[in-house]
Amino acid sequence: MLTFEEVEDASRQIRGVAHRTPVATSRLLDDGCSARLFLKCENLQRGGAFKFRGAYNAVSRLTEAERRRGVVTFSSGNHAQAVALVGRLLNIPVTIVMPQSAPAMKLAATRGYGADVRTYDPATESREDIARELAESRGSTLIPPFDHPHVIAGQGTAAAELFEDAGPLDVLLVPCGGGGLLSGSALAARRLSPRCKVVGVEPEAGNDAVLSFRSRVLHSVHNPRTIADGARTSSLGQWTFPLVLANVDDLITVSDDDLVETMQFVWTRMKLVVEPTGVLGLAAAFTGKLDIRGRKVGVILSGGNVDIASAAGWFTAMRDIRSAEKGRVD
Repeated sequence: MLTFEEVEDASRQIRGVAHRTPVATSRLLDDGCSARLFLKCENLQRGGAFKFRGAYNAVSRLTEAERRRGVVTFSSGNHAQAVALVGRLLNIPVTIVMPQSAPAMKLAATRGYGADVRTYDPATESREDIARELAESRGSTLIPPFDHPHVIAGQGTAAAELFEDAGPLDVLLVPCGGGGLLSGSALAARRLSPRCKVVGVEPEAGNDAVLSFRSRVLHSVHNPRTIADGARTSSLGQWTFPLVLANVDDLITVSDDDLVETMQFVWTRMKLVVEPTGVLGLAAAFTGKLDIRGRKVGVILSGGNVDIASAAGWFTAMRDIRSAEKGRVD
């Protein structure tokens, strides 16, 4: 099992390449939640998400021979962009398996970094199988989006920096898809703020991690329908599941409506562009799904890669729902 020493080693490996992202605060947010919140802005990371940390920590450790044979991965977007960017920086050929339904801007950005993108139909094909076959046929290295020790350790550096900047915390809220960010963040919390309660947050439609955490038996979901496209993973992994069980205090869910409401606040009042998956952690606090009153709370804003047209549609739909509800009350 991984330890915090691997996170420290990852910090050294990515130093000077990954951004040390800022920690944002808001009096309005604090007043609304009756707490002190510190937001780690990984939406401002290279590639637009925390994924760059783990991707660089893993890919940069390949030997010269491995680099020549290239890298293969699978991702709905943010890990794809991160690996593609790392490949460009290190001059390594990259092939990425992405769903046909991936956000257009994430597909475009991944191709823009120079990666060879292979799309697939999630309803009939397995991205893991496609990627594995590609890697084996070429002798390439497979770098999965979350279930890899160097990826997990790299993601944990975001939380480590948050603790260094904000000091000890009472609660740490972390988005959860496959559990890479949550696992690495929990390792950082256990060492740097031992009394901190680590809570993972995932979408209601994709609650496999919550079910797995509570039953201690690995559960999976198939293509969950949620706007949090970065958390549509089918299950926790062989590395992340035991790490979550050992180091995480709780896992909860939020609805897509909660995500839109939280996104709208962050966009309009804090002037930060964050995607639905990126506000999973904050939504738990902002909508009252978790009682944090009187606490000092850290939140990982995990990414900012969002299609503007889609976001406008979500905000408009939310406005229409509120108008209809107000009309019924009146």
